[in-house]
Amino acid sequence: MKLFVTVIGLIMVVEGLPYFAFPEKMKAFLAQIQEMPPESLRWLGFFLMCTGLLLCYLARRTGIFS
Repeated sequence: MKLFVTVIGLIMVVEGLPYFAFPEKMKAFLAQIQEMPPESLRWLGFFLMCTGLLLCYLARRTGIFS
């Protein structure tokens, strides 16, 4: 549970950093996202999930990042 809470905290830091550092650019970026078709967003989300799973696998199983 400690690891889970740590990961959630780190995700919140990473997610909040662009809004803190570049609020004007984030507004423009979010406006662009609203213009994208849902199918493109779905594929982008799928790609990001697969990449995240691959990174987790590599970090935990192969020790490539240690």
